[in-house]
Amino acid sequence: MEETHVVTCFLRNRGRVLLFRRSGEVGSYTGQWGAVAGHAAEPGSDEPDPDWAARQEIDEEADLADAVTLVRRGDPFTVEDADLGTRWVVHPYLFDCATRDVTPNEETTEYEWVPPTEMLRRETVPDLWTSYDRVRPSVETVADDREHGAAYISVRALEVLRDAAALAADRDAGDWDSLASLAGELLAARPTMTVVANRVNRVMAAAVADRTARAVEDAAHEAIDAALEADDAAAEAAGETLAGQRIATLSRSGTVSTALARADPEAVLVAESRPGREGVGVAEALAADGADVTLVSDAGLAWELANGEYDAVLVGADTVLPDGRVVNKVGTRAAALAGAHEDVPIYAVAASDKISPDSAVDVETADPTDVYDGDADLDVSVPLFDVTPPDLLAGVVTEDGLLDGDAVRAVADEHSARAAWQD
Repeated sequence: MEETHVVTCFLRNRGRVLLFRRSGEVGSYTGQWGAVAGHAAEPGSDEPDPDWAARQEIDEEADLADAVTLVRRGDPFTVEDADLGTRWVVHPYLFDCATRDVTPNEETTEYEWVPPTEMLRRETVPDLWTSYDRVRPSVETVADDREHGAAYISVRALEVLRDAAALAADRDAGDWDSLASLAGELLAARPTMTVVANRVNRVMAAAVADRTARAVEDAAHEAIDAALEADDAAAEAAGETLAGQRIATLSRSGTVSTALARADPEAVLVAESRPGREGVGVAEALAADGADVTLVSDAGLAWELANGEYDAVLVGADTVLPDGRVVNKVGTRAAALAGAHEDVPIYAVAASDKISPDSAVDVETADPTDVYDGDADLDVSVPLFDVTPPDLLAGVVTEDGLLDGDAVRAVADEHSARAAWQD
């Protein structure tokens, strides 16, 4: 057989992926559904490699090269087609895509943004699901993700449940117990991220009456849409609250980034956010969008607030405790203390799914060598999160607006009730 290397690129936007129906211009698998795909040179050859080919195909087939961010490369695998006399060596890719504005070329008759599970129920090119399976979210990727905020990671956790439930329903190879076990693994994957637990519990609580794979899949679909809408609405509310102001922030939060876009601030001050320095990437992205941005060291943030040039501080929240305390990236408490002293209000923005049903605080820590790798006999403390009391905050902005203490406790009670599915 002739061996041909190809790329298969899944573009993901708001929990859905882009599928194309192939036209007669492609030359193979006409009328079948596939992802962005095309030929690539064998890795190590003198020709452009699969990484280059993936972005080239995204540009040619969808005109979305400037809108995508690589999430994961999957291990290549082979597909043999005896009729064509070809052994395809498939290189799978997953990209996050910032828009659904597709400009297809002549190789496509139609396209749709669909849940990836649709691949199990359509006529697709050979082994399309196998390609996706090699790049889709997993318990391990949820546990290991240190690049994204809690809201983003929680949606990935819901995708893990959705995909597993769809596979179980399609193959009649799974039951409630196996999916409940998977949900338990997701709950344990990021114990400090309340939003992951609350959203997983929402799915399982909705499905527990039927106790079927299909019920879990349907509930996961609904939960993904609801989660994204809640995150957007919270960001919208915060953006309206701080519209046109000079705003300081720290770390990286997708909800904060969306809120800043809505607020159209006069200027933005971004703390570097050690040890991960997530603030650097945030500052670069804001500057690329034309904002007036100043990047400051974490230690310098209080001094910048003291100069009186900023009207408010806006931060995300990994967890909001029932008493109104906010768990967030380390540096939030210091920013709140500085803001209180300088009369600069600090707001946390988060969907209400980040409100914890209990008061336990489990603060993750970073690798001590991020701060010190010398030989002295000393202890090193590198907390990744800290806890800010409610009296230092102007409030927590959610999709339901600015919540007071009673409203926070009421939401916590609702989340606690959903967690009872495990009983």
